[in-house]
Amino acid sequence: MKSDYLTSKPAFYALFVFSLPIIIGNLFQQLYTMVDSAVVGRFVGEQALAAVGASYSLTVVFICVAIGGGVGSSVIVSKYFGARNFSVMKTAVSTAFLTFLGISVFLGAVGIVINRPLLVLLKTPSDALDMALVYLRIYFLGLPFLFMYNVISSMFNAIGNSRIPLVFLIFSSVLNVALDFLFVAVFKTGVAGAAWATLIAQGLSCVLSFAVFMRTLGKFKDSEDGVEAAEETSDGAVLMSGGASFSGGGARRYGKLARGGYRKFRFFDGRELSSMAKIAIPSILQQSTVSIGMMLVQSVVNSFGSEALAGYSAFSRIASIAIVPMAALNNSMSSYTAQNIGAGKPERVVKGYRAANLMVAFFAVTLCLCIEIFYRPLISLFIGDGGSETALRTGQAALRFEGFFYCWIGFKMACDGLLRGAGDMKVFTLANLINLSIRVVVSVVCAPRFGIEWVWYSVPMGWFMNFVISFAEYRTGNWKKRL
Repeated sequence: MKSDYLTSKPAFYALFVFSLPIIIGNLFQQLYTMVDSAVVGRFVGEQALAAVGASYSLTVVFICVAIGGGVGSSVIVSKYFGARNFSVMKTAVSTAFLTFLGISVFLGAVGIVINRPLLVLLKTPSDALDMALVYLRIYFLGLPFLFMYNVISSMFNAIGNSRIPLVFLIFSSVLNVALDFLFVAVFKTGVAGAAWATLIAQGLSCVLSFAVFMRTLGKFKDSEDGVEAAEETSDGAVLMSGGASFSGGGARRYGKLARGGYRKFRFFDGRELSSMAKIAIPSILQQSTVSIGMMLVQSVVNSFGSEALAGYSAFSRIASIAIVPMAALNNSMSSYTAQNIGAGKPERVVKGYRAANLMVAFFAVTLCLCIEIFYRPLISLFIGDGGSETALRTGQAALRFEGFFYCWIGFKMACDGLLRGAGDMKVFTLANLINLSIRVVVSVVCAPRFGIEWVWYSVPMGWFMNFVISFAEYRTGNWKKRL
């Protein structure tokens, strides 16, 4: 398939073809996090599962920085790709790689130093604290691999190739699962074995995917696509050498990007870093504040003891898989929107948004039915036959309740992806901060007084308000004017 299919094929088809590998890949990525928990819970014990769960709430903060930065910077790369401006696109890619490599090394060192104070601050149960520390120290050693792998995957998506990240996710997931069973079940290395399995699998996948991406990037050359032959006519339209033309706002956007093709490749460019920062920083802020909010929510759950924490950890793992299709559509809409705006085709963005919502409705109904039928064996997969009644009851109650509301997170993610792809970051950030605030306030205020159930009652409240705000901004049409 041609590399420009996001800007040329019918909207539903283009989004489906682009999203499907991301969905499958993310499912495999979530698979090995599930296996970490399931293997540890069954072969080490309930306290070990609680330790991994307590660690997860902290590691998510760093994961979200990587994902937010990768997706945010890939928006700029997508726009250059849509405009066929490959020399500047390569400069943006190189700038992003160097920037996030430095950030990941710094954050990994910080994480190793402050992991104990943070776990204590989060009220991690005392019988799970030492194991959580062991898991985190190994995890932070591999943080640069995690960062760079997520950024590389985002860059593949930016150039319309979501299939190559799928291959490496499958490779990483299968290797991680095999190493989990080898280290934990056979060699009896406990939570440390699960952490080392993740580090080794992600490290190999990062190195291999980087090599393939650099080879792929070398195939794109401005001179072969006629970007340098773009010229502006007397009426302000942009005429490409291949005969395509753009006028009005599309011409201004496309012409500006096309004329950038005269700039030579540079390993690092402050102008491109500035452009990416305008998208990436709000995206990182949104991802990070949400994950920090989840840490605060986690501290509420921790106060109910290790049994309730184990049940909630099992639910969280399943929920993270359930929202994979919605998260994939979020990233897909960002790349789809950015490429089509870069190509001067904003009318295709509206068609793509409608197609994304149809996909959300299908996924939400399917997920709800599956959860209502299989919630017992799903939770038991993590807790095991010898799990406590409190852990089982907590996990099952949370999973059944949230299953009815996945449509809201899907609708909000589709709209958020459009706004981010268009560079409309103020409302995007505001909506997600309000989402976070609702979830944190309701959990912190209500759960200690009325029961742990209010931790998951707060979730659809935040999703719904986020969607209302983002959709209102979409309806104004302001997102069309952000570039």
